[in-house]
Amino acid sequence: MSINITLIGQIITFALLVWFVMEYVWPVLFAALEERKKKIAEGLAAAEKGHEDMLLAEKKAKGLLKTAKDQSSDIVSLAQRQANEIVEESKNTAKKEGDRLILAAKAQIDQEVQHSKETLRKEVAALAVAAAEQILVAEIDKTKHQEIVNKISKRL
Repeated sequence: MSINITLIGQIITFALLVWFVMEYVWPVLFAALEERKKKIAEGLAAAEKGHEDMLLAEKKAKGLLKTAKDQSSDIVSLAQRQANEIVEESKNTAKKEGDRLILAAKAQIDQEVQHSKETLRKEVAALAVAAAEQILVAEIDKTKHQEIVNKISKRL
């Protein structure tokens, strides 16, 4: 056999093999490669979307955290303001109550002073009457009169 016939046979066999591979094997391989390419593209797109969603969630979380901090700051300042108002109101109430108690005590003191003055007036009047009575009863002697005055002054 000659090299030409062998070469032509090998070329025909190679051409049939190429035709068979291109007709039946390549489409299956290309379909598998395309499917794999689609899955990879979808995976990358999903990863990119997940990354964007994560960034968006981080921004949203930061915004919510900032809002929560602002609200808590507002609540704390409101509570502090209310506490100060309650303290001021308590101070005012205590001051008013103290003023009322002072006025009541002064009124009671004035009343007791008046009562003491009235009692003292009655006692002085009684002493004056007793002294006058003793003076009138006794003789009008200067020494006796002086003794009576001394006795009365000792009582006072």
